[in-house]
Amino acid sequence: MEPQQSLRRRLQTLSKCVCDGARLMVGQGDYAAYAAHIRQTHPDQAPMSELEFFRNRENARFGVGNTSGFRCC
Repeated sequence: MEPQQSLRRRLQTLSKCVCDGARLMVGQGDYAAYAAHIRQTHPDQAPMSELEFFRNRENARFGVGNTSGFRCC
């Protein structure tokens, strides 16, 4: 493998890690990881669509439907 390709691959990996970390900090999980987890551990369940997953994570972040009293705004 050429050094330039190795560097490019490492930069791509670093970029993905930074993006994944940023998404987690703002409450947005990794849909691909979620879908893989559901398929592997819950084969009888269909995974949420990407939009449903986004809304679910957004609702969890802002306490929508939460009866413990947390509200963002």
